[in-house]
Amino acid sequence: MPRRYRKLGLDPRLTGMAATLWGAAMGPLVLIYLYLRTPDLRHKPFLWTWLPALFLAYELVSFYSLAYPTSPLVTNPLYLLNQVQNGLAMGFVYAIMAVGLTLIFSVQGIINFAHGQLFMFGGVIGYLLLTQVLEVNAFFAIPVVGVLALVVGLFIEKALLAPLHKGDIERPEEYAILITFGVGLFLQYALVGMLGSPTGIRAPRYTDRPPLESIPSTLRFGDFWIRTDILIAGLIGLILFLALILFLQRTWTGKTLRAVAMNQQAATVTGIDSGRAFNLAFGIGIMLTGMAGATLVAVMNFPVPELATRAAIRAYVIIVLGGLGSLPGTLLGGLFLGVAESLVAAGFPDPSRSATYQTAAGLFLFAIILLIRPQGLMGRKK
Repeated sequence: MPRRYRKLGLDPRLTGMAATLWGAAMGPLVLIYLYLRTPDLRHKPFLWTWLPALFLAYELVSFYSLAYPTSPLVTNPLYLLNQVQNGLAMGFVYAIMAVGLTLIFSVQGIINFAHGQLFMFGGVIGYLLLTQVLEVNAFFAIPVVGVLALVVGLFIEKALLAPLHKGDIERPEEYAILITFGVGLFLQYALVGMLGSPTGIRAPRYTDRPPLESIPSTLRFGDFWIRTDILIAGLIGLILFLALILFLQRTWTGKTLRAVAMNQQAATVTGIDSGRAFNLAFGIGIMLTGMAGATLVAVMNFPVPELATRAAIRAYVIIVLGGLGSLPGTLLGGLFLGVAESLVAAGFPDPSRSATYQTAAGLFLFAIILLIRPQGLMGRKK
């Protein structure tokens, strides 16, 4: 379809996504209409993109209700709403987990392949602090882990990635991949060594220690319920995300990072030290990743070292969903993935396999977005 539009001298943007969505929802008749009439899709984007997406979602829900009429997602609307709100709460933490990857890519233009291991680093350090060092509530360990992760990030960038920006590396993209991948492997097995053997870890919950020990583990509002730990983790994720936005928008340091992300050469001409900006962006990105790990270790079991791969997959799915380099897109992608995983886990017919297909749901969304809109929901083509 884009080839047809280009041949006629028309704007081919939106044609691939519109044809895919309408073709999936209505079959070949709409595709024939698009091919013969070649309407201008920019004038009515809702008609050609959002409307078929909504219609396709309705069809999928209808097929599911026909195939599994006894599923609680079909028979109990309140159960469905509860799963959605649980997914939204987890989505805020997922967004913080991925926003560090987005920040590093925006400023430095590299993908950090040690991201999953650094997320696991935050969770393991938080677990060790809460079980062997401090008898405090889990949220007091989050800033401590953040400071440690910031130091680790600054050191990694200064010691290993600084040559990327000095012109000393002939093939910088391959160098960045190999260095971050190697750091991830080293960190993964160092953490396994600290724990003694690969195992699942779980820190005390937020409601297990003062000052929240009197709060019930499940909050109920009429027929709605939500796990208190998930709600607290979601609020922490939202606070961290808002703090990052305020830092980038309202402080001179944050504006410096944005300037380097927009145009490194122009920023250097105005007197900005791009090397320091790169170092700070990497450090902040790792800090947020580590804090996300420390936030979730009090909510879910951490299977070490398998969690590193799962966290990396989620982070890559989120930034592709939202669009590389887009902070609002990262938040939207995190919420979308959180809800999708929650619904798949709750609605899969075989409960013993739901966790496996929960991860597969993210990879399915990853493939669909790459096919339909490679730049993501809020990304831009370059």
